[in-house]
Amino acid sequence: MNYPNLIPLEGVIQDYDWGGYHYIPALIGKEQAANQPQAELWMGAHDRGPAKAWIDGKEVLLSDWIATDPRGILGDRTAQRFANSLPFLFKILDVRKMLSIQAHPTKEAAEAGFERENREGIPLTARHRNYKDDNHKPEIMVALTDFWLLHGFQSKANIEKVLTEMPEFGALRQVLSQEEIKGLYRYIMELPQEKVDQLLQPLAERLEPELAAGKLERSQPDYWAAQAFRDYTRDGHYDRGVFSIYLYNLVNLRTGEGIFQDANVPHAYLEGVNVELMANSDNVFRGGLTSKHVDVDELMLHLQFEPVVPQVLTGTERLQHEHLFPAPVPDFELSRIQLQADDEFLLENQDGPAIYILLSGAVSSEIGTLGRGAIFFSPDGATVALRGLEEAVVFRAGTPE
Repeated sequence: MNYPNLIPLEGVIQDYDWGGYHYIPALIGKEQAANQPQAELWMGAHDRGPAKAWIDGKEVLLSDWIATDPRGILGDRTAQRFANSLPFLFKILDVRKMLSIQAHPTKEAAEAGFERENREGIPLTARHRNYKDDNHKPEIMVALTDFWLLHGFQSKANIEKVLTEMPEFGALRQVLSQEEIKGLYRYIMELPQEKVDQLLQPLAERLEPELAAGKLERSQPDYWAAQAFRDYTRDGHYDRGVFSIYLYNLVNLRTGEGIFQDANVPHAYLEGVNVELMANSDNVFRGGLTSKHVDVDELMLHLQFEPVVPQVLTGTERLQHEHLFPAPVPDFELSRIQLQADDEFLLENQDGPAIYILLSGAVSSEIGTLGRGAIFFSPDGATVALRGLEEAVVFRAGTPE
């Protein structure tokens, strides 16, 4: 069956309390409810927020439409490999308050864990459920503004230097010396809450006045620890996730730079706006800065404790006007299309499905003029032609050939 090359979509807004108030409403041209954060814009077919599609003038959920003809819409290769489902979820995130420290399982671990928890009869909605599905959840993101995040453990030497320079953490140096990074992390994660409070209270008392006085910079872990004390101290108790701020790499991405989050690499988004693409999964291991379930034993089984040197991605040219941000997974690929007036992006006989979002400017297409915030789906085999009417930036989520 022949399908249109371009199918308009409407994404789904998630109003998590860490989200910003302005970027997403301005992007899609929708007024926000008073004091209602707009954290994420979802573009995909995920069960918790499938996009709406307009097919022959009728509104239908993208997930329902794909189910009518998965091979025709996704292509034989994608439909067969990913069980007749769209294999990725495309998002815009506006991070006003730092997110929880988290990591995601490998595909093999997700399959085994999902089967085990099903066998144990743990409901999918249970608070202590670790595996919501049998899929991995690698992620790639590109910054749309100055963006700050935590990504992977620093080297032992760097962590030792940090602990030496912080009088509040002197007791942790001996643990690191004897037990290495993994042992130190387990020690921190298994500390009784009373001991966590004893270690962190002096730090909070030192940093909170410095933050209020504007003496801390975003390039300092102290800045983010002070923010965490402000946002995550509950009933006088401090969140043990603060320790991780000093153990992980603090990364600052400039607009247009990206990073890939592989399985088992701990990370946390701290502040900024990004475009994010991930495998279609909800599997998360949390390690702090959260009120949600933290399973220390499961977390310790899967975290990568080897030091990580963050690899900042700038994209490589593929088609004319298109830069690809490579990710070593079969589920998705992310690219940025930049057009000046009269520039044309042309992709013929597209391999697999794709979703496009216009982040700035305006383009002409076979379905008319598209402005900022326009989102559209293109099925397998489509020809996508976009001509710049002014300077324009489009991001594309697709599947690798």
